[in-house]
Amino acid sequence: MAADDDFSELLRRVRAGDPTAATRLVQEYEPLIRREVRLMLDDSRLIRLFDSMDIVQSVMSSFFVRMVGGQYDLDSPHRLLGLLVAMARNKVISTSRRQLAQKRDGHRREASPERLELAPAHDDSPSQAVSMSELVACCRLEMSSDEQQVAELRSQDHSWEQVAGLLGGTADSRRVQMSRAIERISRKFGLDDT
Repeated sequence: MAADDDFSELLRRVRAGDPTAATRLVQEYEPLIRREVRLMLDDSRLIRLFDSMDIVQSVMSSFFVRMVGGQYDLDSPHRLLGLLVAMARNKVISTSRRQLAQKRDGHRREASPERLELAPAHDDSPSQAVSMSELVACCRLEMSSDEQQVAELRSQDHSWEQVAGLLGGTADSRRVQMSRAIERISRKFGLDDT
């Protein structure tokens, strides 16, 4: 299978909610995104307030929900990486603004040994992917039956025009329908900071 075909198949499987494909995607892209986030967190006040992994998990959660909803049409690994990095940049900016606007003092966040023992350990990438798959399943349950039909057709690589042809309406109206559904679900689960 050619690299482009392999990438397209991976995204098709992710869109369909395949946990193995989600695991593979997380394993391939999480280290790159995390490195970018660390480079963005150049303010020592921000480094004390949150970990790069928190941002990465938020990015991956948002990505999976939006991918399953058929929001993204990605044609190369380079474009996927660009999208994920842009999402990470937006989350760092919005989180930073919120933290600094609240005048949080990073110096006051001294960790005592008792508090460190209560802190959850970061999951390995495969467990993160499983939790992402569970999140995707929960999001699908939040969709109306009409929205689920659109998501299912998009998971089968149907274009927006094809979805509209099969279900009625226009390509733009179906795209807007899914965009609104994703926004509604993202708000409910607290996935988007921007």
